[in-house]
Amino acid sequence: MRGRSFISCHGRSMRREADEGPGGRAPFAAARSPSHAAERLGIDRRRFLIASSGALGSLLLAACDSEGPKSAKSLLKTIERKNETLERGLFRHTSMNVASASAKIAGPKFPAYFISKKVPVWDEATRGPWHLEIGGMVKTPMKLTLADLAALPRTGYRLDHFCVEGWTAIATRSGVTMTDIAKLVGVQPGARYVDFESFDDNYHESWDIESAMHPQTIVVYAQDGHYLNEYWGAPARVYSPVKLGYKNTKYLTRIMFLPERNGGYWSDVGYEWYGGV
Repeated sequence: MRGRSFISCHGRSMRREADEGPGGRAPFAAARSPSHAAERLGIDRRRFLIASSGALGSLLLAACDSEGPKSAKSLLKTIERKNETLERGLFRHTSMNVASASAKIAGPKFPAYFISKKVPVWDEATRGPWHLEIGGMVKTPMKLTLADLAALPRTGYRLDHFCVEGWTAIATRSGVTMTDIAKLVGVQPGARYVDFESFDDNYHESWDIESAMHPQTIVVYAQDGHYLNEYWGAPARVYSPVKLGYKNTKYLTRIMFLPERNGGYWSDVGYEWYGGV
C-alpha cells in the first residue's frame, strides 16, 4: 500500500476556519430538512445494495478492497468488472443516504486523510488566490473562487462517510451540488466521466458521471456549520455517500468532464475504480 497519512482528530487541537465566510457571509444555517421523496421515505442506497446483492454481491464487494497477491490479479480484475456491472445496475438517483437519527456526528473527532507528508495548505503567497477550475467537455469553462462557490445555491445534508477500511462517521456537509455545477458550465452530451483533481500531491480520482450527478454529490466547502479547515480538505472537496472515502477527493483544484475514465491515485494501484457504496 502506498504511503499515506491518517490523523485521528480525537484529542488533537484543530483550528477551524472562521464561521464568517467569503465576503463576510453569515454563519451557515442548519442542513435543510429532507425534501427528496426517497430521502423522506428513508431509502438508503447502501442498505439497498447489501440487501439486493445477496451472497454473490457481498463476495464481489469484499474481494475489491485490496490488490491481493499477483497470482490473483486476473481473477480480481474479473471480479471488479462484475462488481462494477452489479453496482451500476443497482445505482438509482432516487436512492438517498439517510444517516441514523440516533447517531452522533463525529465533530472534531472526524478522521483526517491526505497523502502528502504534511497536511496540505493552500499558500496564496506562492500560488496566488485559490480557485476551482471546471473544464473539459463543457460549453463554458470557469474558474470559481471560494466566494463564488459560496454565492451559488447551497445544499446541506447530514451524511454517512464510508471508508474502504471499514469505519464510518457522520458529518453535515454543505456546498454546491454537482448537478448545479454541471448546469452552470453546460456539460456536453459526450461527457461520461468526471475527474476530481487535488493539490494534495496531485491526488485525483475519476468517477462515472451518473454518480457525479447524484443529488447528494456535493462540492463541499463547509462541514458541521463551519468552513472547512485544512484537515478536512479546505478550501473545497467533493463528497458523496454513493462512493467510498478514497474516491472523494479533498483539496480540490480542478473538475474535468471527460469522454473516457482516467483512473485515479488508488485506482491505478489496484483499488476498485468504481468505488461504490
